Amino acid sequence: MSVSSTRILILGTLLDGPLNGYQIRRRLELWGTDNWANVAFGSIYHGLSKMADEGLLEIVESGKGGKTVYALTDDGRFEFHHQLMANWGEIKPIVDPFQVAVTYLDRLPREQLVEVLGIRIEQTRLAVAGIERTLSTKARFGAPKHIDENLRLAQAMLAAQLDWCVQALAKVEADELP
Repeated sequence: MSVSSTRILILGTLLDGPLNGYQIRRRLELWGTDNWANVAFGSIYHGLSKMADEGLLEIVESGKGGKTVYALTDDGRFEFHHQLMANWGEIKPIVDPFQVAVTYLDRLPREQLVEVLGIRIEQTRLAVAGIERTLSTKARFGAPKHIDENLRLAQAMLAAQLDWCVQALAKVEADELP
């Protein structure tokens, strides 16, 4: 995930009011960002400090135990809106190590290719099911319904990959691929 994606998630979370780093992390976890955004949760604290230095955030409370509470400044609101609009219009390639592996599927012996495709199919089925479980449980914790759409998008992308893997495996087994 790019730095700007982490920034927009932090800034957007603070739109609802001042929070400390732990509260931001918990909210992002509740939204299931680990399924669609690949947030390095440790980077939240660094991002908060950096954005405060840049004037996008202000410290509204330096609490006990080092829990600093941050709020958006007007510049932070502007930056959020700017980044949000840029993200709606920007199309970037999805960088997936699996696609790198697919590039060289012809370098594996048939037996090994059948094996790794089978493993990938099973892993992808588990990932799709994991998102389904997340969707069914997160509502109990008060996560907004619109956040479900990110999870559904991630699930649809995995389902498309699963479909491709099943078809590729059939082609390998029929000696049509590679």
